[in-house]
Amino acid sequence: MTAFLIANMAPLMFGALVVFLLMGYPVAFALAANGIIFGLLGMELGLLNSQLFQALPERVFGIMRNDTLLAIPFFTFMGLILERSGMAEDLLDTIGQLFGPIRGGLAYAVVFVGALLAATTGVVAASVISMGLISLPIMLRYGYDRRIATGVIAASGTLAQIIPPSLVLIIMADQLGRSVGDMYAGAFIPGFVLTALYAGYIFMLTMIYPKAAPALPLEARSLRGMALIIRSVTCLLPPLVLIFLVLGTIFLGIATPTEGGAMGASGALILALSKRKLSWSLLKQAMDTTAKLSTFVLFILVGSTVFGLVFRGVDGDLWVEHLLTGLPGGVLGFLIVVNVLVFVLAFFLDFFELAFILVPLLGPVAEKLGIDLIWFGVLLAVNMQTSFMHPPFGFALFYLRSVAPRSDYIDKITNKMTAKVTTGQIYWGAVPFVVIQVIMVGLVIAFPNMVTGGLDKTKAFDASKIQIEVQQEDYGGGTGMYGDDEEKEKK
Repeated sequence: MTAFLIANMAPLMFGALVVFLLMGYPVAFALAANGIIFGLLGMELGLLNSQLFQALPERVFGIMRNDTLLAIPFFTFMGLILERSGMAEDLLDTIGQLFGPIRGGLAYAVVFVGALLAATTGVVAASVISMGLISLPIMLRYGYDRRIATGVIAASGTLAQIIPPSLVLIIMADQLGRSVGDMYAGAFIPGFVLTALYAGYIFMLTMIYPKAAPALPLEARSLRGMALIIRSVTCLLPPLVLIFLVLGTIFLGIATPTEGGAMGASGALILALSKRKLSWSLLKQAMDTTAKLSTFVLFILVGSTVFGLVFRGVDGDLWVEHLLTGLPGGVLGFLIVVNVLVFVLAFFLDFFELAFILVPLLGPVAEKLGIDLIWFGVLLAVNMQTSFMHPPFGFALFYLRSVAPRSDYIDKITNKMTAKVTTGQIYWGAVPFVVIQVIMVGLVIAFPNMVTGGLDKTKAFDASKIQIEVQQEDYGGGTGMYGDDEEKEKK
């Protein structure tokens, strides 16, 4: 029995983690508990030295000293302030009027505003809830098929996961030991290609089923001519300025992602103040939610650090490497298996859990196979986007369900009885968009230049070379999850 445990410590440890997660234990505590239990077992069996855990406090402090992770509370706070400042409502109303005369106009408006909100907020919940509250009643009022209406709202909200300044990309960059700025640059084109695919799907539907997404009737178009044009300009200008303030400065190298997030948070406060929506109540709600999300991320990261420390101590990284590099088909086989694995796990785990559990295991294998880690990170981020849309556990579907009408109601404009939105309609509406996201995964694999084309090749090569040289000279000497060498590389 002892020999069996020693020979199979890594797979047993990973299997125990899966069991803990399936039993419903919180991810942070499941990770930490597995690390501690198997660490003590490894010391009892003579596999590990007691000094292993003495490195843990320094690694935890290394996480808290990580400047990159500061971008998470900044972008979360920015998104929450913008959600409550009325920007989403103004955008949806104006763009809805602009696209209103054409079939599917409201659906196009939701996709366009979803992309714009993604580039300013980076928070999926804020986008889905805002568009669900504002646009869903209008779409139901004017005869939209409920599956199309709910599907396009949920899918457009998830664009906040792939279009910078996405929180997922920050986590992905940190876990892969790469620059957040490069990750943002790599995800920029795929994010907007995905937006175009959503719009293309709506166009196809309106050609086949024109009654499923009708144009707005004339009496519903309150803005026309120059009034609509002037309103569009004044409505679009603030978010575009904010996008440049955040993303433009990062892409131009003027600011780090953390500094860009700080400027974005300040810009959101100024925007809310200019709209006279800023209040102590709003600030308190935004700060409370930001603190909760940041604490959630930090606890999962600490738990994954405990798990990762012991997992590497029992040669778990070598076990994963041998398991994945031995797959038939080489790099393509590895990519297929990894993406199928992520897609299946996305039914049960959200993107934070996937990023903290799987990415540290897959990243080193991908690098050994010669895969560019920025491209690999963007590919996984696109795939993890399906975790928000998977029926029945997708978080975007939960967000939309919370604001969609659960019973029949009388519309306040038409005074007509309007049918409720069922959970089944929300689930079926999400399925085509999950398929589109899977197609997008295939496009990123087939056309890697979509990600790597905008990156500085020389810079990427030099950073990779530096990282390899430092690891060879001082293996395991870091204080964070990846060590000081990778922290320096990211800075």
